[in-house]
Amino acid sequence: MIGQPFMPWQAQVANVAGELLADGRPAYREVRVTVPRQSGKTTLILVIEVDRSLNWGQNQRSLYAAQDRNNSRAKWEEQIDLLRQTPLGRLLAVRRQAGAERMLWKGTGSTVGITASGEASGHGQTLDLAVIDEAFAQRDERLMQAFRPAQVTRPNAQIWVVSTMGGEESLFLHDRVDDGRARVEAGERQGVCYFEWSAGDDDDPDDPATWWGCMPALGRTVTEEVIKADHDAMEPSEFSRAYLNRRASHGRPVIDALTWAGCREPHSQIRGLPCFALDVTPDRSAAAIAVSGWRDDRRRHIEVVDHRPSTEWVVDRLRELERRWHPLPVVLDPASPAGSLLLELAAAGVATTVVNTREYGQACGAFFDAVVAGAVAHLDQPVLNTAVAAARKRVLGDSYAWARKTGGDISPLVAVTLAAWGLQKAGQGSPQIL
Repeated sequence: MIGQPFMPWQAQVANVAGELLADGRPAYREVRVTVPRQSGKTTLILVIEVDRSLNWGQNQRSLYAAQDRNNSRAKWEEQIDLLRQTPLGRLLAVRRQAGAERMLWKGTGSTVGITASGEASGHGQTLDLAVIDEAFAQRDERLMQAFRPAQVTRPNAQIWVVSTMGGEESLFLHDRVDDGRARVEAGERQGVCYFEWSAGDDDDPDDPATWWGCMPALGRTVTEEVIKADHDAMEPSEFSRAYLNRRASHGRPVIDALTWAGCREPHSQIRGLPCFALDVTPDRSAAAIAVSGWRDDRRRHIEVVDHRPSTEWVVDRLRELERRWHPLPVVLDPASPAGSLLLELAAAGVATTVVNTREYGQACGAFFDAVVAGAVAHLDQPVLNTAVAAARKRVLGDSYAWARKTGGDISPLVAVTLAAWGLQKAGQGSPQIL
């Protein structure tokens, strides 16, 4: 009816995501779709919203969210303009009052409104359809935390999460991508429907065959000539994200190689009381123990003491280190995977101290400042060098912390960061010399 028949990929998503159980309820409460830019996701979203408003009964409530309120409003206006040019336009009334924007559908009384992260639009009301578009821009779970309770009494409710891949801060989206891929691999069919069109990690981004393999709109609404022109004009990392739907490369390391090399001292030694720290990777495939201690020149020595697969060895190793060195309490982040070892460490008699979110952000910032100032010394250990090279930022309130999902194991860096923080806190910035 809007003059844009579905492309095959859109039809596949609509058909599968629209599957019904025997009692008429949607088979999937959550639908996740990630496609390259210019694939036609705006048309797909519009059709889903209109279908919900006209074909699912009276007084259906839908909310649409994009990157922020301004973008949500712009997309919403674009949808209205498109509908006005179709036979559906005569069924549509529009309320444009700021903060109360609504499409109103005559006959059913259904509405399509807009919202954004941090707003109360999803709170305190029932909600049948929620759409989070451009989900790469979401930095936290606030929209989900608003939408889910609003849908709990609505048996036919759905949440759609739609986006092209994002960058290092797109944890909201990429967590759902990782979970969706795992569900597909496991054959899990309960509750969540997942679709992804993207190039493989080993596919050549400069080869048109790669483009044809992952762009479902290529040859239909976009041409190879247009893609080639953008390929030649864009930064490779942004082309890869936008058109191949790969996660953006993580840019430059937070700590550049020359600055890190300036802190290298292969013969550095601790002269003061040591502070050990622990970190575990998110998938628990590896753990790292690090130490920091004051030197005679009032710089902090940092070193990776142990880095091994799994976590079974950690408690025994820390108990051994405590008996030998009688150190300050072991530092760890209880909100991280290492937090699960707190009870075992306590049972083993290993004293610990924990950091909260604010303190962890402070620790990362202080570590960066100390490296830039040359106030730390490291042994040029390959395992730590690799972690530092992989380190990127993630937003943490008004500060930042090391981003976990960088494609590398940064547990050695997290561990030395926490060890240096623990030493600084215990000594109020002054060396404790034995």
